[in-house]
Amino acid sequence: MTDTPTLSIVVPCYNEEGNLIPLVTAIRETMEPLKLTYEIIIADDCSKDKSWEILEKLGAEDPRIRALRFVKNAGQSAAMWAGMNAARGQYIATLDADLQNDPKDLPKFLEALKQADCVCGSRVEQRRKGDNVVRQLSSKIANGVRNKITRENVTDSACCYRVFKRECVGNLKFFKGMHRFLPTLFKIEGYTVAEIPISHHERFAGQSNYGVWNRLFASSYDLFAVRWMQKRMFRFQVKDRVNF
Repeated sequence: MTDTPTLSIVVPCYNEEGNLIPLVTAIRETMEPLKLTYEIIIADDCSKDKSWEILEKLGAEDPRIRALRFVKNAGQSAAMWAGMNAARGQYIATLDADLQNDPKDLPKFLEALKQADCVCGSRVEQRRKGDNVVRQLSSKIANGVRNKITRENVTDSACCYRVFKRECVGNLKFFKGMHRFLPTLFKIEGYTVAEIPISHHERFAGQSNYGVWNRLFASSYDLFAVRWMQKRMFRFQVKDRVNF
């Protein structure tokens, strides 16, 4: 691929052999009418199934599809961070590989991005229609606790479907679990964050890697660290330079 992509679509992947081809197909169908240059970066978190074989085949057929594979399993944050660091686009989109995030929502994100530096997807309205009571309650509690401690107002902080300007990640430092806090980390850096309602579907194939306990407690260890960052980190700008 010779043209610098406008949009880099980053997808963390773990044991998603049944979802990769439908996902790439859906992204292509969505992006074609937009007439934007794009790339798809899929970071394989050392899958145990045939995900990497499929990615090799997809990459050989289409140079817009770029893939990387970890030596050992490192988690969703690491896969997402690796994909974002490999991204070449002016804008970066992140979404899950299981097709619960609908690529057809990408145009809505790009339109909303005209008014903010980062646009986050919210599944709250859609989940009220389809999720069982336990899932709704666990999600509500998890979001409530995160927002209370970090003084946030994001309605669906666990949703990884986001589109943002690539400079938003320029000064961030990686830590395990950071993907759950990207909107807050962006705000610390001085960037603006907006939210839009998105579609939410059942997993297309395979099994979920997350359950109720993940939703409730997976990020509890990091909450106070992020709160510390909010209180102690600040931005500064250099006005003049000599001999630089």
